[in-house]
Amino acid sequence: MKKRGLRKKRVGIVLSNKMDKTAVIQVDRLVKHTLYKKYIRRRVKYVCHDEQNQCGIGDKVAIIETRPFSKTKRWRVSNIVEKTV
Repeated sequence: MKKRGLRKKRVGIVLSNKMDKTAVIQVDRLVKHTLYKKYIRRRVKYVCHDEQNQCGIGDKVAIIETRPFSKTKRWRVSNIVEKTV
């Protein structure tokens, strides 16, 4: 039996949910500059698989790394942390 590696987990905000079973999630993180010691905001967008189409724009969701679903989809929405009103 093969042992599965540790999967990466991220928390981000839903930017788009116009595609079927797909959502675009933006993940922000703070990185300390090596020379100036100032914190810089970095952001990256992930195309994620959303099986039930339950994500809404502005929702805070947790995503997890998974097998490739398509050319760009390598992440899956695991749960919704906070819904937007």
